[in-house]
Amino acid sequence: MSIPDRQRAVVMNGPGAPLETVHRPVGEPGPGQVLVEVKASSLNFHDNINLMGLLPGPWPRVPMSDGAGEIVAVGSGVDGLQVGDRVMGAFHPSWLDGPPTPESKRDLPGDTEDGWLQRYRVADATGQVRTPDHLSDIEAATVPCAGVTAWSALREANIGEGDVVVAQGTGGVSLFSVQLARALGATVILTSSSDDKLKIGSDLGATHLINYRATSDWETEVKRLTAGRGADLIVDLGGPATLPHSVHSARVGGIVAVIGVLSGFDTAPISVAEVMLNNLRIIGITVGSVRAHRDLCEFISAKRIKPHISHVFDWEKLDEALAVMRAGEHVGKIALTIP
Repeated sequence: MSIPDRQRAVVMNGPGAPLETVHRPVGEPGPGQVLVEVKASSLNFHDNINLMGLLPGPWPRVPMSDGAGEIVAVGSGVDGLQVGDRVMGAFHPSWLDGPPTPESKRDLPGDTEDGWLQRYRVADATGQVRTPDHLSDIEAATVPCAGVTAWSALREANIGEGDVVVAQGTGGVSLFSVQLARALGATVILTSSSDDKLKIGSDLGATHLINYRATSDWETEVKRLTAGRGADLIVDLGGPATLPHSVHSARVGGIVAVIGVLSGFDTAPISVAEVMLNNLRIIGITVGSVRAHRDLCEFISAKRIKPHISHVFDWEKLDEALAVMRAGEHVGKIALTIP
């Protein structure tokens, strides 16, 4: 195929500055790099914070941490990838495997370097993950942040047959948690303020549904549903407002995976004595490594799992996509096409 000399890209010029669509040169892949023709991206809460201008430069830069497309050129020294391969980019492309370090988590597309809201993107080959054959590019673009985050939480807790997982809300991470936990053999308890959204979660595999508007002390219901034992894993997205409930919901020796701060950045008033006496583990999860991403893709390929996408927008309608996210109208993921 013919690669153009110039491309369209969306650029952030500074904190709070309006987004600008520009024309700029298409880069050439250097040693160890590939050129990806970007077909789709997706919107995460992290991108929302970034687009609000709340994260530092460099400026200008192209936003969006998640993207998927097709390799159209390969630099020297690249093994395992070739022109025509469909790939998605890892959220932390330098965190290849093992535990996180400051160095491995330093690079993040859309934050520390140009992200995926452009027609072509040069990227390190080691940070690209093959797209499962059964997923479209739009579906694949929803996996790198939300899917890997859910997977990392489940793997941290070694979730398997007979375990109980609590997922909060019906955003991307929660619904990935529902689908993946069910595929691992776990029982899933899903909380939400909307019965309509809970119905979608039920269709995706949630066993028990709790409307926390009707049942504000939902941890009591979790204990009732588990015959007083509590859950093996709580995937906590709310942060300060939900963490105390999550601690109360966990079984002795259970895990609370803190993966979001949807209720803000304030200090959470949790019971230290309860954490100690119940031998609880409270673990922070920031997405995961490239290896975790690849393991997830192998799993969803084997189980034929498809992400739930409630809204798809053309990339030129990013403002409309953000409005849907900020209003909480979405269920699962919001995707962006880059035609």
